[in-house]
Amino acid sequence: MADRYVTLAKAAEAEIVEKKSVFIAYAARATTEEEAQAIIRERSKQFSDATHNVYAYYLRGGAIARYSDDGEPQGTSGIPTLNVLKMSGADDLCVVVTRYFGGTLLGAGGLVRAYSAAARAAIEAAGIVAFDRFVILRASCSYSEYQKLQYELDKIRAIVDSVEYGATVDVTFAVKHDKSEAVQGRIVEMFASRVPVEVLGERYDADPT
Repeated sequence: MADRYVTLAKAAEAEIVEKKSVFIAYAARATTEEEAQAIIRERSKQFSDATHNVYAYYLRGGAIARYSDDGEPQGTSGIPTLNVLKMSGADDLCVVVTRYFGGTLLGAGGLVRAYSAAARAAIEAAGIVAFDRFVILRASCSYSEYQKLQYELDKIRAIVDSVEYGATVDVTFAVKHDKSEAVQGRIVEMFASRVPVEVLGERYDADPT
């Protein structure tokens, strides 16, 4: 996993008008090709009366990148839209640009500019957010040790996912990847190895600091 994951903050729509042609762009996060295709189908169904529903998606750092001109002249819509996605700095995103023809031909250059501008506007409306790489840990302590552990986790601003009360108190929490080893060592030192810490996995999350 990379140390940072950048993607869209939310789904959003933007509209521009160019020589009476209306371009309605929709940007949304998609983590799989199936999710991207579902977004495309939904937008195409919603705007089934449109002249064109052009799309592009960029997933897994570019390992999956697809586009469609949907009847527009080759190279004037799908590729420019995909290029905007690549230049956005975000990953795992899908953009569908719907066009209602206004009666005036835009020419190849005009189409490139219009589709690019619509895609950029939708991505700007969605916003971009960065998530850091976190390690998920679980510490098991006695009831008498829990308060001390809780204080330490608060101090290091760990993200506490759950606390389970049984024979022991099992606390599942997450810390940034670059702090994980130090945190594990600190807990071992604090409790003289009485509190085992188990690594459960990794995920991306917002930095609570």
